[in-house]
Amino acid sequence: MLSADDWGAVWLTLKLATTVTVLLLLLGTPVAWWLARTRSRARSVVGAVVALPLVLPPSVLGFYLLIAMGPDGPLGHLTQWLGLGLLPFTFSGLVIGSLLYSMPFVIQPLQNAFEAIGPRPLEVAATLRASPLDTFFSVVLPLARPGFITAATLGFAHTVGEFGVVMMIGGNIPQQTRVVAVQIYGHVEAIEYAQAHWLSGGMLVISFVALFLLYRFNPTRRAL
Repeated sequence: MLSADDWGAVWLTLKLATTVTVLLLLLGTPVAWWLARTRSRARSVVGAVVALPLVLPPSVLGFYLLIAMGPDGPLGHLTQWLGLGLLPFTFSGLVIGSLLYSMPFVIQPLQNAFEAIGPRPLEVAATLRASPLDTFFSVVLPLARPGFITAATLGFAHTVGEFGVVMMIGGNIPQQTRVVAVQIYGHVEAIEYAQAHWLSGGMLVISFVALFLLYRFNPTRRAL
């Protein structure tokens, strides 16, 4: 059965995944909209940066984030200047690392959904004298709903299962930075296979249910 430390890791993982998913939807929506609509030459550069975590080993991203957020790194200098202290081995550091690593799993589905809308609905809204803001909230968001469902599901599920980045940034501090993936690794290292089975099975069920609900209730699935 699960110990108090196991439940603490489960709670911290759900808290981290929820925080990261909400922040990525808020921050990623304007980026995805810009990528879907712009003809700027910078589009390919920004698109490559967004997709970079898909091909970059998590340990590499985690290492450079650790250096950047350390006492001699640019982010470390900035956070110390702002009075926030250093972010490595804190929950805030975990959030930043997970934001970057899960970024393509939210932005790319949103971008695909925005591109699938096409220019016609926007032109019709413009002829009715709707402002760009009204058009976005009244036309774009309802039409892009499948993309938002896909983005939220993939962002949450990917953050829950992340290991390399959170291990490098957060370490293994109980109740503070030890997420489920790290807790499972610790059980395996200690040859506590029964506890590892309980946590791994729970993660497997959560991931399957999330994807099942996505495929069951997202009828178009064109944003995948």
